Amino acid sequence: MAKVIVVTSGKGGVGKTTSTAALGAALARGGANVALVDFDVGLRNLDLIMGAERRVVFDLINVINGDANLAQALIKDKERPNLSILAASQTRDKDALTAEGVAKVMDELRKRFDWVLCDSPAGIERGAQLAMYHADEAVIVTNPEVSSVRDSDRIIGLLDSRTAVAEGGGSIKKHLLITRYDPARAAKQEMLNVEDVLEVLNVPIIGIIPESQDVLNASNIGRPVTLSANTNQSAAAKAYLEAAQRLEGKDIPLTVPTEKRGFLDFLFRKRV
Repeated sequence: MAKVIVVTSGKGGVGKTTSTAALGAALARGGANVALVDFDVGLRNLDLIMGAERRVVFDLINVINGDANLAQALIKDKERPNLSILAASQTRDKDALTAEGVAKVMDELRKRFDWVLCDSPAGIERGAQLAMYHADEAVIVTNPEVSSVRDSDRIIGLLDSRTAVAEGGGSIKKHLLITRYDPARAAKQEMLNVEDVLEVLNVPIIGIIPESQDVLNASNIGRPVTLSANTNQSAAAKAYLEAAQRLEGKDIPLTVPTEKRGFLDFLFRKRV
């Protein structure tokens, strides 16, 4: 039976879909059978980041409505057949997501995969609540900015009250993933530092993804950064790979990215 993870955020544009793809691909690299499910009905970006946009024939809504079965809708990655994506619909609205239909799809996915990562829409509307309802655990993606952290705090409240785990009297396991972290800006107090974010949210952290052009480049070519050609040289890819290992329960030391200074900076500090 799969472990279902919802990748969620209160604010849009924090890298949630990118993180879903990167974490899922990292888990698949380790040999696990992984499914990525896009709940962002009406927008649908996960297939773009996975490079599968031209291969979408049936989507999540088609499966819910009985127009296709799950096997028809799942798209296997060209390089890693143990990594699949279930795309969202671009032509329907979020009202097409029914609680009964989502429950049926999630039950079938649990039986077929080791991991199911649900890419939730940002915010607290219906699509986001259905994406998180069946989750066993949650990855809360936030940028080190006040508005993003505040909205993530709201999401934590929903996870503690509107999931199947919460309805059963339990507490969903939560993980924090900080994205687009720039140590130079944090040092100048232009963004929150890691300690500030942790103090507000009080959620165990699984990764700090540094601001990196590698993430954007990978998205533009339709490959998760954890499967791209320069994965071994990318600090962002390494951070995502280690975050996935922590998600698996492995004890990987966490390092906060620090500002890199060149030789001229060193000489200047010496003179001062």
